[in-house]
Amino acid sequence: MRPATWAYAEEFVTETDVLDRARERAAKLHCEAVSSGAGAALRVLAAAANARAIVEVGTGAGVSGLCLLDGMPSDGVLTTIDINPEHQRAARQAFSEAGVAAQRARIITGDALQVMARLADGGYDVVLLDGHAQDYPDHIPHARRLLRRGGVLAINKMLWRDRVADPADRDETTVLLRDLGKQLREDPELVTTLLPVGDGLLTAVRR
Repeated sequence: MRPATWAYAEEFVTETDVLDRARERAAKLHCEAVSSGAGAALRVLAAAANARAIVEVGTGAGVSGLCLLDGMPSDGVLTTIDINPEHQRAARQAFSEAGVAAQRARIITGDALQVMARLADGGYDVVLLDGHAQDYPDHIPHARRLLRRGGVLAINKMLWRDRVADPADRDETTVLLRDLGKQLREDPELVTTLLPVGDGLLTAVRR
């Protein structure tokens, strides 16, 4: 894909001023936000799943949360988990600026594994993993348990700065994500694809 074509696709959906400001706060906090293209894809996935309940691991400054909420029905609830309270304060500001009702954003500060363990089996339409990539293998079993049949698993950063596609690149995180992608691709209980948006968005539907 030519760089101009990739950029055109990434910027195809125009973002709001609220999203722009959330991105600015993310940059100041040094937390990596999903790209415009990945955000647009998340919005579509939430809408396609008619998602009324979503779990997000990695709140950041609220960029991905805004995209998910925008794709959900007006009564949909986002449960978003992050260990960093400063990031979540920024996310609260973003949600407030977007006019998101307080009851629609359940913001939980804490370790994702511990929080996910307390959430209901099969109670969620979409689960997004966008925390530390090294933790993904530990998060996957919980994510699968939380998803209803027909629910969508989305995992960000699965191309890992263009390294995953290069078989010669053998650093620890690259190998971990490459192997994880193959494992999910071959899982008979999942229908999986890897979208080349942002830093790679793996998406899978639970059969």
